[in-house]
Amino acid sequence: MLIPSIDLQEGRAVQLENGVELRIDGGDPVPWARRFGRIGEVAVIDLDAARGRGSNREVLRSLLPIARCRVGGGIRDLRTAIDWLDAGAEKVILGTAADPDLLSRLPRERVMAAVDARHGEVVDQGWQHGTGESLSKRIDRLRPFVGGFLVTFVEREGRLQGIDLEGVREVLRAADGVPVTVAGGVTTAEEVAILDRMGADAQVGMALYSGRLPPGDALWAMLRSDRPDGLVPTLVCDEGNEVLGLAWSDRESLNRALESGMGVYHSRRRGLWVKGATSGDHQDLLAVDLDCDRDALRFRVRQHGRGFCHRGTWTCFGTDRGLRALARRLRERVREAPEGSYTRRLVREPGLLEAKIREEAGELAGAGSPAEVAFEAADVIYFTLVAMARAGVSLEEVEAELDRRALRVTRRKGDAKPPPGGKE
Repeated sequence: MLIPSIDLQEGRAVQLENGVELRIDGGDPVPWARRFGRIGEVAVIDLDAARGRGSNREVLRSLLPIARCRVGGGIRDLRTAIDWLDAGAEKVILGTAADPDLLSRLPRERVMAAVDARHGEVVDQGWQHGTGESLSKRIDRLRPFVGGFLVTFVEREGRLQGIDLEGVREVLRAADGVPVTVAGGVTTAEEVAILDRMGADAQVGMALYSGRLPPGDALWAMLRSDRPDGLVPTLVCDEGNEVLGLAWSDRESLNRALESGMGVYHSRRRGLWVKGATSGDHQDLLAVDLDCDRDALRFRVRQHGRGFCHRGTWTCFGTDRGLRALARRLRERVREAPEGSYTRRLVREPGLLEAKIREEAGELAGAGSPAEVAFEAADVIYFTLVAMARAGVSLEEVEAELDRRALRVTRRKGDAKPPPGGKE
């Protein structure tokens, strides 16, 4: 896969040549995180922290809710690594501090070791000092303790010179099945595809920022189609991954979708098709995923209006059901509830909703049989969704909060709080 890179220096997204000379000042990193986050995980590196010249901690933390971030730069001790994992980083990247003793105290699947090498020799101290250790030996030594390697070919970093294929093969042999991400020199879509077929991810910065490598081109190069027209089937899903329908993509539509952040497809009758351009039922593109065989796409979108189907239903398979359908209905009712309706009473009558939530939660706590638990849980969920709709909180926001909690390494005891005014 393609792993876009955001390097932070003095609060700004930058690209350096050979790790030293400023080539591109990308400004505010937030728009880059939103754009890159549609592709998958994003590597965010705090250059100032890495050099001991300050920190971009708050800027970096602001990116965590926007994109799935691999965080690196200045992580030299256990507490810092755990803090980033607790804050919601998908993975942490450790460089010079990546020794077996520290790594063994972290969750292996969420730790990457950054190994920087020049002409096969591991370098440190800002790439200025040769360690005398070979790249393959360093990887072999750390392999039992990490869930991935970030390997930077320093002599190619920021120079758009292309990848060192033989060097990559050596790294993959040494990694022996541990995932590898390659940085330094990746320039073209074809190189991203070659690495993908070899079993490595491509971390790219300069080529993306300079416009030399459109993200859609990189993803498209990894795909295969057995159709005469070259189109790729695209499964369209909402925020909860409910299937809305099937569409088709080509290279142009994929690039347009990623650039605009909208649902853009290829219609076999009309060509380029921007969903909702005429109907108003438009989409915000949240993420694009490639399947394991690289012959299909999944678009995860925020659907607006009546739904995805041209017949006015939420899905092309008919009306939707379940929690999301109820949450959408309640959002509409909160805005437009008629006088005298129960929803209007819950929203407008002081204290009613709060009292119902406490009442139903107590009944759920006392429920015994499976049927009773299901009945009372339905009441609790209904009134919870009303409270969320009143506050303008979506079900997806709650799910995102739960996902963030699942990433925490540090766990709370979870003891019950005493009742208001009560004693422990």
